[in-house]
Amino acid sequence: MEKNIQFRKNFIWNILGTGFNAFNSLFFMIVVTRINGVNDAGIFTIAFSTACILNIIGVYAGRIYQVTDQNKGITDKEYIINRIITTILMIMLVTIFSFVKGYSVFKFTIFLLLTIYKALEALSDVIYGILQKNEKLDIVGKSLLIKSIISVCIFIIVDIITKNIITSILSIILTNIIILLIYDIKISRNMIDFSVKVKKENVLQIFKSGFFTFAIAFLGMYVLNAPKYAIDSYLTENYQTIFGIIVMPATIIGLVAQFLIHPYLNQILDLYKKKNLKLLNKLILKLVIYILVFGTISSILAYFLGIQVLGLIYALDLSLYRAGLLIIIIASTLYTIGVIYSSVLTTVRETFPQFVIYIYMSIFAFCISNILTKILDINGAIWSYLGIMTMQFLIYIIYTNIKLKKIFQNIVE
Repeated sequence: MEKNIQFRKNFIWNILGTGFNAFNSLFFMIVVTRINGVNDAGIFTIAFSTACILNIIGVYAGRIYQVTDQNKGITDKEYIINRIITTILMIMLVTIFSFVKGYSVFKFTIFLLLTIYKALEALSDVIYGILQKNEKLDIVGKSLLIKSIISVCIFIIVDIITKNIITSILSIILTNIIILLIYDIKISRNMIDFSVKVKKENVLQIFKSGFFTFAIAFLGMYVLNAPKYAIDSYLTENYQTIFGIIVMPATIIGLVAQFLIHPYLNQILDLYKKKNLKLLNKLILKLVIYILVFGTISSILAYFLGIQVLGLIYALDLSLYRAGLLIIIIASTLYTIGVIYSSVLTTVRETFPQFVIYIYMSIFAFCISNILTKILDINGAIWSYLGIMTMQFLIYIIYTNIKLKKIFQNIVE
């Protein structure tokens, strides 16, 4: 009974926290578009996407890997040290990237500050992993909820007063530092054994054993954002803003996947350990059906109401992009189903094959995005998004089913 109550608490607070956190970028985008203008919003969009990609380096193997790690020799303290190293690497890489791209000081500053903002998220995430392993996912949700609400409110107030993106981003960086120190670290420190000696080989082992999980996530994030980089290369900042606006609702579907996947991670791992393929497939199918239902409803709403609502929110005429919004929602639904299968493979440590898949997917995404965007402008970016997501969906659903059958056949034999 007590276990069921805790599961419900974890599920509800995880939904609230993850939900509000995911909507942060939406609120930031609305504020920047309305207050700072379309061009600044375009810079903010590509900078935020880049920070999200670099955040994959920050979290490295990710919380799914951390929570399901069965190597008892690696301590929580060593995971924290590893995370500090990866967040420093984030800052170094965004500096190099901006220099290579030849960005102005203003654009570079926005890229740098948003990367620092996401680096703080990565630091918090390693603590969330420790809490989740101790069945305290509800505390994780509360932390995300607090950060999200305060950050959005602070960002809006500061940007209205200053009309300066840089000052506004600095305000949310300060907010996240304060909450990290007085809430996340304070609550979790009793769960961490600080007396153990950090072993350098264990910190390096996280890099080694989690490399393919990291590479999959990193390449996956690039694949997801490849059309944005094609727009950055061939089109103007205002097109980046428009694409960012019509892609934003699609993140809700990905958000639903996070709601579903994280509370069920332990169950997926438990069914795998018990060699119960039938129940595992049943659980996967249930998650997929939820996504399909939500995706279908979202597609209908997007076509009939989406453009009007987005136009009202952002104060822009988006009437030419009704079909584009529908295509994006359909593509995102397919992508999210693929993410469910990817999470299952990661849980059972089938990572190298996914690494190979994403190498091919990255090449495909780069080529199709640049070719179609150069020829068809923003419509090319939209169609390339659908092509990329469809390819990812097909590969994952086919490969995962074949691989799971093979794994469990070997176990039985």
